[in-house]
Formats: sequence, structure tokens, C-alpha cells
Amino acid sequence: MNVFRILGDLSHLLAMILLLGKIWRSKCCTGISGKSQILFALVFTTRYLDLFTNFISIYNTVMKVVFLLCAYVTVYMIYGKFRKTFDSENDTFRLEFLLVPVIGLSFLENYSFTPLEILWTFSIYLESVAILPQLFMISKTGEAETITTHYLFFLGLYRALYLANWIRRYQTENFYDQIAVVSGVVQTIFYCDFFYLYVTKVLKGKKLSLPMPI
Repeated sequence: MNVFRILGDLSHLLAMILLLGKIWRSKCCTGISGKSQILFALVFTTRYLDLFTNFISIYNTVMKVVFLLCAYVTVYMIYGKFRKTFDSENDTFRLEFLLVPVIGLSFLENYSFTPLEILWTFSIYLESVAILPQLFMISKTGEAETITTHYLFFLGLYRALYLANWIRRYQTENFYDQIAVVSGVVQTIFYCDFFYLYVTKVLKGKKLSLPMPI
């Protein structure tokens, strides 16, 4: 396991902790897409079905458990504990527009036509587009809180670091996972415009504002 993989995991973990901390401290989930969080919970659930059957390392197992817990606690806070602060009027992305093609692609393009493999493939494809409801929500409201932008930055950084991880693995191990790499590239592309705005505005102390759809 190389440094890019570790840094990617830590960036991913930091993003989730930032989001949970924001909700807990403010007791408010305004500006956070519950639909994106549901998709991320579904990603981890379908990816980590082998948690109790396929032991790789203590690190791997601990990270799987932590990601699952963080994902479901976040969903609970949004739709349970702090549901009165949830901005459902702006969280309107149609999930079927993502789920239907992802499910179809998972059956068509996979490494093995077995239940676990199809679900793992589904999780990879779904993760690449799971952030879209959050980005759509930001574009709809026209702005995002600073802490939410930090969350998105570290989430995007995690994907960028994983791309570096795959490049490194190809160089050192001759390992290449086409499904994971292509999906990771697609996901990183979704963050490119956000990265530019984050560097030029948020890091300079300005509030992130996006043009509202007409």
C-alpha cells in the first residue's frame, strides 16, 4: 500500500468527519444534500459486503467499519435527529437518473457475473456520480457554506489521490483496474470546476457562489 492510497483514505475520512462535525456543532444540515449522503451510504454498503468474509488487513477492516458508520450516522442526522433543518425544497435531484443507468452498466460491464462482483461494480460506478445531487443543490441555491466547501474539497482530493495511487500501482505492480480507474477519472472531472472556485475564492476567505440555473 503506497502513500497515495493512505493519503487518499485520510482525505476521505477527513471529509466525512468535517461534514459530521458541521452538522453536530450547528445542529443543522442546511445546504447538505441528503440524497448524496444516501447514495454514499449505498456505495459503502454494496462495496463492503465482504467485511466479515474477506479479511485483508486490520487497517482495511477498520476503515471499512468507520466509513460505514460515518455514512449511516450522517444519513440519520439529516433525516432523523435534525430533519427539521433539512432543506428538502432544494435537494431535488432525481436519483433514478443515476441509479437506473448505474444498475444497467453494472450488469453489462463487470469482471465476473456474480452477485458480490456486480454489487462491487455497482458501488464503483455509483460513487463516481454520487456527489451530483450535492453539486446540483449548490448550483440551485447559488452558494455554499465554507465548511461544506471544505468537505467537497477533501472528497475531491481523495479521488485525485486515488488516481495517483492507481498510476503508482501500475508502475510498481503492473496492476490496472479499468473499471475503478475510468470511474475515478469521471468523478474527478466533476470536481474540476469546484477545485478552481475553491482555490480562487474559498482559500482567499470569500464565500463560494455559483451561478443559479435559469
